[in-house]
Amino acid sequence: MRILLVEDDRDTAAYVARGLTEAGHVCDHLADGQDGLFQATREAYDVAVVDRMLPGLDGLSLVRALRAAGRKTPVLFLTAVGGVDDRVEGLEAGADDYLTKPFAFSELLARVNALARRPQAVAATTTLRVADLELDLLARTARRAGVAIDLLPKEFTLLEVLMRNEGRVVTRTMLLERVWDFNFDPKTSVVETHVSRLRAKIDRPFAQPLLQTVKSAGYMLRAPSGPAFPSYASC
Repeated sequence: MRILLVEDDRDTAAYVARGLTEAGHVCDHLADGQDGLFQATREAYDVAVVDRMLPGLDGLSLVRALRAAGRKTPVLFLTAVGGVDDRVEGLEAGADDYLTKPFAFSELLARVNALARRPQAVAATTTLRVADLELDLLARTARRAGVAIDLLPKEFTLLEVLMRNEGRVVTRTMLLERVWDFNFDPKTSVVETHVSRLRAKIDRPFAQPLLQTVKSAGYMLRAPSGPAFPSYASC
């Protein structure tokens, strides 16, 4: 079974991840809520174990966004916030179960296994759309206003990351990690070069630009009718 763990406390995360691995499961751990949401919408998981108080994006917002994206991954909240109202709020946000800290790992494992046994009718996202831009994740094709766009593999992945984060700034570091699998800065202009090439393909032939460079922050893809941007400049 493949499990996503979104937990910012190092000791708790190490304890849970080790236990799940020893139980024969594959556990992917992230400490940031925004990264957890990206991973949960990009990959298929049998269960997600999510803390409520997270940096980047809190657990409630993560689960709400996950459900809004149409993902039905069973979610277990694992948190120190355990009042009745808190549990109700978590379940109403879209979680399937709720376990408070401190906890017994045997109970956590039993709850995870129970969630995984529930029948799921998951319709995985296979097409991403922003305005008139469409990305087919199965066919690996892109179109804008009905016009086919020829993308190289890295350009496709770059566009996928940006589209999955529509309306949010994606930093250069995030792109290095998610597109090139770099956990360090290679001190090259690889990101800037690929963004420039992508912009030339998805924006310049069309009337309305979608891809923006947010000054001193990163990049953002959004529909023209979206909220105003911070100051930006083209790369």
